Amino acid sequence: MKIIIKLIILSLIPLLTPAYSWGMTDAEAINKSGRQRMLSQRMMKSYLMVGADVKVDVALKQLDDSVALFEEQFAELREYAPTEAINNLLDNVEVLWTEHRTKIIATPNKAGADFLMIENLALLDACDDVVKAIAKHAQFDSAKLVDISGRQRMLSQKIAKAYMGLYWKVNDRRLETEFSEAVSLFDESLATLSAYSRNTETLNKSLKKVNNQWAFSQSGFKLGDDGRYVPTVISITTESILKKMNLITKQYEELMVAQRRQVAAK
Repeated sequence: MKIIIKLIILSLIPLLTPAYSWGMTDAEAINKSGRQRMLSQRMMKSYLMVGADVKVDVALKQLDDSVALFEEQFAELREYAPTEAINNLLDNVEVLWTEHRTKIIATPNKAGADFLMIENLALLDACDDVVKAIAKHAQFDSAKLVDISGRQRMLSQKIAKAYMGLYWKVNDRRLETEFSEAVSLFDESLATLSAYSRNTETLNKSLKKVNNQWAFSQSGFKLGDDGRYVPTVISITTESILKKMNLITKQYEELMVAQRRQVAAK
């Protein structure tokens, strides 16, 4: 009887054990490392919103959540790191993040905000290096699409960040250029994603929604000479675009996984 029970338990183990338990996939790693780029800009945007007294309660929660998620995902990427080169790039992120974290959660200081923003861009660049290295390591066509769509999330927050800096009149001459370049790159990248020949019907529908909202929002992204800013409108618009692009990035991640399965099955 004991032998029969033992055999039954052994037969059930495959059903109780997850079918996929080997850790983070390359597609997930590109998505998450790409999200780190977005979080760097989201934290800076939230800091500036608090300083400029724009939706302070929302900004403080976003900042707290972003810091926590950045650290959680960094630990996951450390665990994933498939090569020494990628691990070294994560070392660079860690050095910058250790210094930046203390400052980004401090009480906003307008006088030092320009230097903090320079440091923040260095963190963004370091995170971007990680994404590019993982996408290259993946050696798969759709890895680039996960990267680009993930970068759109970052650009939505970079646009909002630069706008908030201009609204708060932070002493940084590069802000207008940074703003316009982020808007242009978002527009160009959205066209690239929409033109991808292997998009699923679901992806095309999701991209159409972003295209429609992006076209509608263009007037709000124009910096007028009259000095009139609409920070609340910009924060809401970019937040909505971020959510849509986050969904699209996940869909490209799933597309990459599906394409890999197809190749493996041949």
